[in-house]
Amino acid sequence: MSLASGPGRGGSLTGQLPGDLRLFIDKHVAYIQSLDTRRDELEYWLTEHLRLSGLYWGLTALHLLGRPDALPRVEVLDFVVSCMHDNGGFGAAPGHDAHMLYTVSAVQLLATLDAFGELEQRVAGGKQSIGQFIASLQDRESGTFAGDEWGETDTRFLYGALNALSLLNLTHLVDVEKAIQYVQACANFDGGYGMSPGAESHAGQVFTCVGALAIAGRLDLVDTDKLGGWLSERQLPNGGLNGRPEKLEDVCYSWWVMSSLAMIGRLHWISSEKLAAFILRCQDPELGGFADRPGDMVDVFHTVFGIAGLSLIQYPGLKEVNPV
Repeated sequence: MSLASGPGRGGSLTGQLPGDLRLFIDKHVAYIQSLDTRRDELEYWLTEHLRLSGLYWGLTALHLLGRPDALPRVEVLDFVVSCMHDNGGFGAAPGHDAHMLYTVSAVQLLATLDAFGELEQRVAGGKQSIGQFIASLQDRESGTFAGDEWGETDTRFLYGALNALSLLNLTHLVDVEKAIQYVQACANFDGGYGMSPGAESHAGQVFTCVGALAIAGRLDLVDTDKLGGWLSERQLPNGGLNGRPEKLEDVCYSWWVMSSLAMIGRLHWISSEKLAAFILRCQDPELGGFADRPGDMVDVFHTVFGIAGLSLIQYPGLKEVNPV
């Protein structure tokens, strides 16, 4: 799966979208299928450090588009397993160091493929090994998680750990209560959450913190009206959403903001019609894919989150996405 941007641009190569603004499902399916054919491009190899996550983004988009079989299942599973280390962690590609983010992507892919049983056939005790790798990255004193052996911490890693362990049914391997205490320490006066205690509120970090609370069954700790107000202020006059005040709109926040609103029951606090129109203006109707905003080059990252955002607002023709 290539993380290379392009070749198309949001809004089409001509800069114009057809009058009937709609989702071009077949074009997006073909775009995702084409991504692994671009191995002669330099950017394909420069983005190898994102390969496993890119595969998850592409496959998730295909599932939401109703085309789960558009990528060869066995080849996807083969690649996932090839990224696994003896310690249970996964790297972004074969030969890359194990990291929390790619381990989470691997678990999500295995869950999407319903392939945990096949993992056990290929790697005896594979699930337990993955769980133990994730658990080894928790700081038992603070409750948070590192991304890898070098110790960088971030609420992305905490959410990812709980996400993956919940899919594996292994949350008992970590101190969930300590993790939730850390999340609460990241809460800010404006209702949002930062990447660490005292850090600025950011929509991406709001998703990780609220998602972690949802997995732990502790959404009761969220000030839903204050957070809902902060999140709803992320919508700009053009319908798009930004990640924090005074920033540009970006299609990816159609997921980070909207999923957070969905988890706290405040999805109706933004204009779904304006958001849908913005997202659709970011697609390339000729070559497929979504960009961060109209006029920019498309990529698989913004493609999945644009489609997921449309799914959250129940856009016709898409499968329902779980906001957690």
